[in-house]
Amino acid sequence: MSNPLARAKYTFSAHALKQLPADTCREVAFAGRSNAGKSSALNAMTNQHGLARVSKTPGRTQALNYFEVAPDRHLVDLPGYGYAKVPEEMRERWKQVINTYFHTRESLVGLVVVMDIRHPLREYDLQMLDYAVERGLPAHCLLTKADKLGRGEQGNTLLKVRRELGERASVQVFSADAKLGVDEARGVVARWLQL
Repeated sequence: MSNPLARAKYTFSAHALKQLPADTCREVAFAGRSNAGKSSALNAMTNQHGLARVSKTPGRTQALNYFEVAPDRHLVDLPGYGYAKVPEEMRERWKQVINTYFHTRESLVGLVVVMDIRHPLREYDLQMLDYAVERGLPAHCLLTKADKLGRGEQGNTLLKVRRELGERASVQVFSADAKLGVDEARGVVARWLQL
């Protein structure tokens, strides 16, 4: 099966909303706590090792990073949230930018929330999902690092998260390292982007 996201390339980073491209395209945002595996998920889905920078230091993504997968079709890597070592002032600024982005960006057609399967549904994850619900946007949750758990634990966590979220979002297990769930996640994003 060919990968509709394989031609993704980094285009730019926006540190302020006025730097975003014209609001006439289609974009899917990726959100997640720092260290949840967001960069690894983006790299696995595009089948590119170094597209999104994977860092040992959480909180490295400090802008909205745009990756073009086709003309007027983008993946947007949002700043990782909820990490204590990021100064409070910076966290507040990110929060305002993200809040405005979600409430005003017409090009936004879907949200992928990346959560470590061992620590799902933290306050920030739920806040991101609330943004999607308020806007009427589809949301999809990746329970990453699933290879760290046995199959039984994966299944139990998946059921628990699905029960808790109900209709708010679709949910799947995912592992960038084991290539688990990559095709499923890719399919969701490609459908939203109409690729």
